[in-house]
Amino acid sequence: MAIAGASVSLTSGASVSLVPPPVQQNKLPQQWRTACKFWRRWLRQEMPWRLSSHWSKQDGALLLLSCMLVGLLSAWPWLVQPTLRPGVPAPFEVRAPRSSTVVDSEALQQRRSQLGPRIQVQTTDAAASRQLQERLERLWQELLSSSSGNEKQLAPVNLTPAELLFLKESTPESLQIWGQQLRLAQQKMLAQGVVATLAHGQLLQASWLQLGELPEPSRSLGAKLITRSLQGNSNLRIDSNLTQLLLNDLVQQNGIPKFQVRAGEVITRRGEPISQRAYDVLDNFGLISRRPATQLFVQRWLEASVGAALLLLICRRWKPNLEVSQALLVLGSLALVQAAKLWFGASASALALLVPPSLLLAEGLGPACGLSWLALATLLWPIPLNDLGTVRMLVATGVAVVATLLAGRQRSRAEMLQNSILLTVAALLVEALGQQLQGRPPGGELLAEGVLMGGLLLLGLLLAPFVEQLFGLVTRSRLLELSDLQRPLLRKLASEAPGTFEHTLMISSLAEEGVRAIGGDVDLARTGSLYHDIGKLHAPQWFIENQSGNNPHEHLNDPWRSAEILQAHVDEGLKMARRFQLPKPVTNFIPEHQGTLRMGYFFHKAREQNPNASDKPFRYRGPRPQSKETAVLMLADGCEAALRSMPPETSEAEAKDAVRRIIQARKYDKQLALSGLETAESELLVAAFVQVWKRMRHRRIPYPIPARKGFSA
Repeated sequence: MAIAGASVSLTSGASVSLVPPPVQQNKLPQQWRTACKFWRRWLRQEMPWRLSSHWSKQDGALLLLSCMLVGLLSAWPWLVQPTLRPGVPAPFEVRAPRSSTVVDSEALQQRRSQLGPRIQVQTTDAAASRQLQERLERLWQELLSSSSGNEKQLAPVNLTPAELLFLKESTPESLQIWGQQLRLAQQKMLAQGVVATLAHGQLLQASWLQLGELPEPSRSLGAKLITRSLQGNSNLRIDSNLTQLLLNDLVQQNGIPKFQVRAGEVITRRGEPISQRAYDVLDNFGLISRRPATQLFVQRWLEASVGAALLLLICRRWKPNLEVSQALLVLGSLALVQAAKLWFGASASALALLVPPSLLLAEGLGPACGLSWLALATLLWPIPLNDLGTVRMLVATGVAVVATLLAGRQRSRAEMLQNSILLTVAALLVEALGQQLQGRPPGGELLAEGVLMGGLLLLGLLLAPFVEQLFGLVTRSRLLELSDLQRPLLRKLASEAPGTFEHTLMISSLAEEGVRAIGGDVDLARTGSLYHDIGKLHAPQWFIENQSGNNPHEHLNDPWRSAEILQAHVDEGLKMARRFQLPKPVTNFIPEHQGTLRMGYFFHKAREQNPNASDKPFRYRGPRPQSKETAVLMLADGCEAALRSMPPETSEAEAKDAVRRIIQARKYDKQLALSGLETAESELLVAAFVQVWKRMRHRRIPYPIPARKGFSA
């Protein structure tokens, strides 16, 4: 029997309903329920970008505040700028309410820009004047000391016989009076200002005129001394305030440029960009609101904040193990670009602000993250743009896209340097061509923009190792550097644990081929495989590949203690990884390649001693593989011994069956549940592992060894 509304199965296989089910009006159709179950399952299984356990609530709050900060920087202009600006599409049509005379700000600014480079007001600098006075005093003292002794000494100026006689015959009191007159004459010249480029003859004549009350030869000697103290020096500096006042007077000298507006004339049409002339008219009639645009600010803030949050989710989609520090790097670079645009305004260079961060993020987090960052940074760029600004934005976006795509192919620092130079040159050529097509000759501004972009790219290359270490980024060039077998840690493994080193090379070949078959990160898998067993350096003699007949576990005869020793190679490996500053993605291979697997041999020994022994002490502490690369390494580690021990006559089908059983055992133990490895990819791994095994077991023809020849004494 069953409860009401259920059915009872009969022996014939049919069923009879005891109570007819009630009519349920609010239930969704079966198709909708099936679709909802499918999408719930898909979101639960296929969306690895959802917040995972290693992002705590504090981390989530910090990232949320960072997204809001990016939104605030993006929406800040709507609080401090007028709602209508030149270049913004007009939201409505406006006609002049009355006739008026309007100041032409564009013509006024043009007149100011023409006069600006030619107008500079200079004033005397007290500090520079004091240094020149001290220089004269020092020269005067040198002149007196050179003429006081009996021996001839080098004088600071060339002396005539009359001037030398004057110094010899003058009393100390008269020389003091003469020096005071020199100081006074120099002060008069400094008060008027001295130019560093003044000709020597004119400066000497001016000094000679200032000493008009002195007789010869003291007059000519004093002029030489003053000229020597002032030659090539200046006590003038540019005063920006006085320059601005003079510039305003000169601009208004010919009258402020104005134009007439008649009543009823159309100022702006709906949808058309507002010109500077139309903006002046609107401002004249008080139609420009300078109050904060709160509604537009909130709208822009929400758009930018949500965009930043979506950027993080996209990065998590393509990089499931995204760390909080790396997420902060993504948001921080975006906030830095927004702040630079606010600081520099219309002069902000799209090339310099978009290309270097895109390249850096693509190198460390992958091209997908770099392109996503570039898309959001471009969408948040302030609008509107004029024709030249549009060309520059298109060029910058295209160059940044090429840079992010090249980032996935760069395998050395030299290639990064080469691509940085080529990208800079290509950007300059394309932008210069665009300006030529628009009828604008390329100027120095274009060259300065290219130099700035190239300089930032080179600076990024210099700081790349520091950024990688600080934020836990792993670039392809860094992985290739770590996979060099001449690295100190790998050489130590080869010399102190040669069996483990050979095992590592075999595992690396299996893992590399397997990851290549499923389209994973081959460089990361190769590097992680080389370092996954470095913990065995702590006690290599306890592992069978390093033993030569003597197994210390047999003398120990304690499976629980042996299990602790096996777990210790994971713990010690993590300590060594921290000591040698290995990146976290490489370090993850050390614990995840064992996951929470059971140490079957010692668990069996423990069950022989105690049939009720728990398997918990005989399982590694994990975690289980969190990525496809670490999952492939776990499977390669399990298949390596099985493939190596197969006899030469084993067929390919038998080898595939053995590998397939090992993979199924790992799946049954739920070791691959968090890795994202799919069933179809498992079959690709089977074929890849067997392919490596076929290369490994090739046979050779035995060559006869000739007998050693004997020689007579």
